[in-house]
This record gives sequence, C-alpha cells and structure tokens, in this order.
Amino acid sequence: MTIQGMNHFTVLSSNLEKSKEFYIDILGLKEGYRPPFAFPGAWLYAGNQAILHIMAGRSMPISAAGVIDHMAFTASNLQGVIDTLKQRRIPYKLHRLKGLENWQLFCHDPDGAKVELDFPADEPKPRE
Repeated sequence: MTIQGMNHFTVLSSNLEKSKEFYIDILGLKEGYRPPFAFPGAWLYAGNQAILHIMAGRSMPISAAGVIDHMAFTASNLQGVIDTLKQRRIPYKLHRLKGLENWQLFCHDPDGAKVELDFPADEPKPRE
C-alpha cells in the first residue's frame, strides 16, 4: 500500500451550527454533498474535495481520544482572517516559521479543536 494523500479530518461537534459557522464563515470552507447518514453532521469542502467532516448528535468524549494535536490548512488573505477572528473575539497566535518565513496562525474551533492556518511567506505583515 502507498498513501496517495490526505482525504479528510473528522471533528465532533457539540453544536453543529456553531461549528459550521466557524469552518464556513470564518475559515471559508463550503458545505457540500453528504450522504444521508442517520446522525446530524456536515461535509465541508475546499474546492471539489470534502476535507472536513463534522459529526454531531452524540456525546462528546470525556477525555481526548488519540494523539492528534491539530489540523492544518493552507490559507490566503492573512489580514482578512485576522480581522474576522478579532471581530468574532476568537483568540489566535501568529508567528513566522523560521527558515521558510511562512505565516502560521493557530486558533481553536468552538469545541476546542486546534486549527493551524498556513499562509505564504509573501503575505504582508498584518496589522494586529
């Protein structure tokens, strides 16, 4: 077997609408086709690829499962993202990746999943 690429991440949600608002309105993913599962959720797309599945309607785990620390997305419009996060009062941390000079922004979704947004090095330094 050879890995061909990443298919998707799945996050659990205690509030589907809040999760969709975060990933769609703030991060810019688009909701698209999702098979008719018996539980609530959403499939969110970047272009034609469903890259994030949200599962709702079940109890949140008492303790974190597994060892995944965060999910990372390639992004653009650093200043626009920062402006939106500030407007929504979502805390974030921003730094440049030494050696590559890419911008890395970290924040959390409504249920605490850590999200990394990676911006190209040529994005201008944002007003914070």
